[in-house]
Amino acid sequence: MDTKSVMIVGVGGQGTLLASRILGSVLVDAGYKVKVSEVHGMSQRGGSVVTYIKYGEQVYSPVIEKGQADIIVSFEQLEAARWISYLKKGGTIITNTQKISPMPVITGAAAYPDGLEDKIKAAGVKLIAADALSAAEKAGSARAVNVVLMGVLSRVLPGIELSSWKAAVEKCVPAKVIEINEKAFDLGREL
Repeated sequence: MDTKSVMIVGVGGQGTLLASRILGSVLVDAGYKVKVSEVHGMSQRGGSVVTYIKYGEQVYSPVIEKGQADIIVSFEQLEAARWISYLKKGGTIITNTQKISPMPVITGAAAYPDGLEDKIKAAGVKLIAADALSAAEKAGSARAVNVVLMGVLSRVLPGIELSSWKAAVEKCVPAKVIEINEKAFDLGREL
């Protein structure tokens, strides 16, 4: 198997790191060699956060260069647009339809861009846009957006059994919120 690459992008505090732990656990349990690299940036202040995940029979580096990612999972639309240059031609981008205003928008120095989904589609990639926030709230917590998006990803990523995904969610989330996260994952698979 060729090495495959997945990027998880979002804003600090959205749970991108938990999502990368779930995905890494799933891939290791499936027998792949896995390398994960997290770039935090100004994550504690709502800044961009990106995680690189590479997997396959042999993986030498977790770093993903522009034009190399097979899949990007974005927790917010502007982050999807910001990182799209890293996606391969014909790659897939899964994005939450939620919009989180960056600091320049909050201060009034800039406007949140309109038509991001259309711009992403125009780049010639497969776009899956899902209202992960509504699904997470339906599951019982807005904080479960990350697990909803893992549910969406589970429908796109080939060769991984559903039971492996569910086991990874159970293993990676705190015990007190397993039920909410299991519901969030199931709702993500339905989106």
